[in-house]
Parts: sequence; structure tokens; C-alpha cells
Amino acid sequence: MAGKVLEFTDANFQTEVLSSQDPVLVDFWAPWCGPCKMIAPAIEELANDYSGRVRIGKVNTDDNPGVPTEYRISGIPTVILFKGGREVQRFVGLTQKPKLAQALEGLL
Repeated sequence: MAGKVLEFTDANFQTEVLSSQDPVLVDFWAPWCGPCKMIAPAIEELANDYSGRVRIGKVNTDDNPGVPTEYRISGIPTVILFKGGREVQRFVGLTQKPKLAQALEGLL
């Protein structure tokens, strides 16, 4: 993953996301997904903007099918915000950075 963007997997999702004391933004994506590539720069910018306040990472749905199945991810990109180990907001499809930033501000 680039810069401050974390890599979440089936193996580390419980520890890195659900057990996190900080809010977490999770981008569910795949390498072949065009809109996923389009949202990637915004995710990277948010990771820099919210460094130390929000954990931001990605789950490759091709390599890690367990978590996307558990959260019923039916289309990508899907961005889910977690706080206290629970899903608090979901965005499906290409979502603009300001909308994601506004949602993150609401969690802080």
C-alpha cells in the first residue's frame, strides 16, 4: 500500500479494524476495478490528512474474500467507516474525497 494507507486482510481485520481505539476507514477494492483506481488517490490523501487520528486502509477483495463476504460487499469500491468495532457508515461506488472527509469529521 502507498504511504500511510494500511493493508487490511482476512487475517488482521479483527486486530487492525474491529479492535482499533481510533475510527477506521476501510476501502474494499480489487486491482482490476477501474473506479477503485480512481478513488485510490483520495484514499491516500485522506490517510495523510487524518494521520494519527483515523486508521485508513484497504482490503483487496480478490486476495481476502472472508471479510468482504462477512460485510456483504456486493460492489466495489465500497468504503466502510468503523468506530468502536462497528460499521457506522457505508459508501458504495466512486465517492468523492470531500464526502468521505465530512463523514470522518463526524466520527472525531
